[in-house]
Amino acid sequence: MSKEKKESVGSTIAVSITNFLDSGSIVAGASGLTLWTKALGLSSFQVGLLGALSANAFGSAIGALIGGHLSDKYGRKVIYTYDMVVYMLGTAIVALSVNFPMLLAGFLITGIAVGAGVPASWTYISETSQSDDRAKNIGISQFAWSLGPAIIFIAGTLLAPIGLMGNRLLFIFLTIVAFIAWRLQSKLDESPVWVEQKQLEKATGEKPHPYRDLFSNVVNIKTLLFLIGVYMFWNLVAGAMGFFMPFVYETAGGLTNMQANLLQAVLWIFTAAATYFGFAKYGDKANHRIFFFVGAAMAVVSWVVLSYAGMNWTSLWIFVTVWGISAGIGAQAWYALWATELFPTKYRAGSQGVMFFVVRGSAGIWSIIFPTILSTMGFKAAGTFMIALLVISLVIGTIWTPQTRGKSLEQITDERYGKDDSAEMTHTDTSANGSVK
Repeated sequence: MSKEKKESVGSTIAVSITNFLDSGSIVAGASGLTLWTKALGLSSFQVGLLGALSANAFGSAIGALIGGHLSDKYGRKVIYTYDMVVYMLGTAIVALSVNFPMLLAGFLITGIAVGAGVPASWTYISETSQSDDRAKNIGISQFAWSLGPAIIFIAGTLLAPIGLMGNRLLFIFLTIVAFIAWRLQSKLDESPVWVEQKQLEKATGEKPHPYRDLFSNVVNIKTLLFLIGVYMFWNLVAGAMGFFMPFVYETAGGLTNMQANLLQAVLWIFTAAATYFGFAKYGDKANHRIFFFVGAAMAVVSWVVLSYAGMNWTSLWIFVTVWGISAGIGAQAWYALWATELFPTKYRAGSQGVMFFVVRGSAGIWSIIFPTILSTMGFKAAGTFMIALLVISLVIGTIWTPQTRGKSLEQITDERYGKDDSAEMTHTDTSANGSVK
């Protein structure tokens, strides 16, 4: 491996900790949801509100809208300078919570920090990658995202005997990891692609509007609809699973808290393995349409089994295996890649912020509705809703798969907008260490 690629991998790992903390905060809340419910006497509405305002939904939606715009205006690095400090505040509040308002505030602050960091992290990784390893590096970030739940659920299983204190310890652990991430990310150089874009704006006197430029172009509108369609409908399922699945296992399946966390840990181990050995290894080589379809189809099959075969140990293990693998090579990884490829530099992060706001915001609404469907209509009805959502994502992603494999960001932008309209790229490509050539 060349020195440049080693440096790229190093910066990718540092930035990818943001993804670890994103998923880690979601599942830390999920693994202790029944414990917090019993300890604080939470109602069904309060449980839904925690899910809706957490890193899983509205909290991160608000953060993404803010962070995406700031990342385009002031740089990717500015997010890394302050974002983890906000995250540490949120997780510390959760760890020390003694009542519902305090717990809710901690979830919301953590969610805002998560949302602000995600667009900047995916954008930074894409802009400092070469055209033949962009999917690989995005895959590494998704691998980190998968490790979060795997580690947290395993830790949750081990800490289950000490009850709520175990969940508090999980949030203390996340606070410590966030501190390490803050130290590493604060040492990163700014994205050279963003620096070049700002130099061009200064030379030409251009002052891009954060949303006017994005929404005034028909290519952008179509791309926004496509990416939201692929990611939102899948994330409605994955988001509900990320926060409510242990709750579902325990209430609908009769599992103990330890069994539910162990089952989720195994699921995420499959996801992490599929992300690394599947998407990261072959995302730059395999046909994107076929690759996406396989992952999306597996997701549908897994929910058909769980919803209609009954929640027994056989169906549970089939579900955990098939969904786990599908999640590793499925919609989120492709969204993370395509969302950074399909927009010009001047609003690359901002466009992600808008989409992330819509996606996580819809998950917030679904987080309020899902527990009600589960309690009033039963798990089979809830599962049928999930299947329908996954089928929609599959159809959209398979039909309109973008042809970006092996192309530089400059080439993709030129093809989509024309050379005159993509002048902000100034016909450069980035090497793995971010240098311009």
